[in-house]
Amino acid sequence: MSLTRKFLPLLALPAALGLVFAAACGDDEEEKAPGPSGEGSPGASAAAAQTNGPPTKVTFMAGFKPQANLPFAGAYVAQEKGFFADENLEVEIRHVTTPGDNFRFLAAGEIQFSTSDAPALLEKWAGDPALPIVSIALVGQKGQQGFAVLADSGIKTPADWAGKTAGYKGSQVTPDYLAILEANGVDPSAVKEVRVGFEPQVLTEHQVDIYPVFLSNEPDTLRRLGFQTRVFEAAQYGAPTLGLTYVATADYVNEHPDTVKRFLRAALRGINYALSHREEALDIVMKYAPNEDREHQKYMLDTELQAAIIGTAYQEGIGWQTQEQWQTLHDFLVKYGGLAKPLSDIPGVFTNQFVDDIYDKGQIAPAQ
Repeated sequence: MSLTRKFLPLLALPAALGLVFAAACGDDEEEKAPGPSGEGSPGASAAAAQTNGPPTKVTFMAGFKPQANLPFAGAYVAQEKGFFADENLEVEIRHVTTPGDNFRFLAAGEIQFSTSDAPALLEKWAGDPALPIVSIALVGQKGQQGFAVLADSGIKTPADWAGKTAGYKGSQVTPDYLAILEANGVDPSAVKEVRVGFEPQVLTEHQVDIYPVFLSNEPDTLRRLGFQTRVFEAAQYGAPTLGLTYVATADYVNEHPDTVKRFLRAALRGINYALSHREEALDIVMKYAPNEDREHQKYMLDTELQAAIIGTAYQEGIGWQTQEQWQTLHDFLVKYGGLAKPLSDIPGVFTNQFVDDIYDKGQIAPAQ
């Protein structure tokens, strides 16, 4: 796959791909009129073979509340811009009310598509019983978690974590945290670890010195509370982290490959549209999340778009994934106790066939 073919317009972005992207050329421009595959807007022509008969009805359940997580935004944009309709799909968009419900609904066949953090997907495969959900596109090319310290705390590097108090969410410290300690020569016993909730005030009130954050929103939340932070990520120290994915069950992927491809083509088209029509995409996000703060949602969207077009995905396309990525993530989680047991079938946890075919045949127009 050539860089020119897919992401030529992105070459105009700053080389560092900073948090705030260069203003996309065309927030006010319309997409090109539909044309043959690979020319202009891809949806109508790509779905031509499926336009006869009633639309296929499917349900997409986002893995959290309505907000600008990139896989959510891709679905919102695909719905509102008619990209799902172009694929002759009738998509109901839902959101979980209790974390993890989406996996239960997937297993029961009540929904067809959802989202999952990459480590959580591997955890489902390693569970008892195993839940074979498959990543059909890797949207986040690095992990979602970081570790924040107050900018004035005197903590300059993770080597300074020794003698400090670190918070953790969930039942135990994460592989990301342990990898950062090891990379910086810090003995875990030198850090006091305490379980915390999801309120970042525990950092601002000095209950902990190191607080685990979701990179796409909590650093901005802390800034809005009036506190500047320094954030450390495991990926900065060589850890093979991965982020959010679009998922379906292995059975559904095998039994309905055409529907999977059409859904994914529309959703990726929505993400690519959001990349070059940022304000319009935010308008759409706010339609689904009217009670959220727009600037905070912009921070989230910008952060997750940045994480979607790094590494191999910059050349191959948003959603690209490889066996090497999944294998190294698996081995990393096993090393630090993040999986109940090792897996024998790493290729089974993902498929690149749909993303590869969509981009190879030019069925997604590059960002305009």
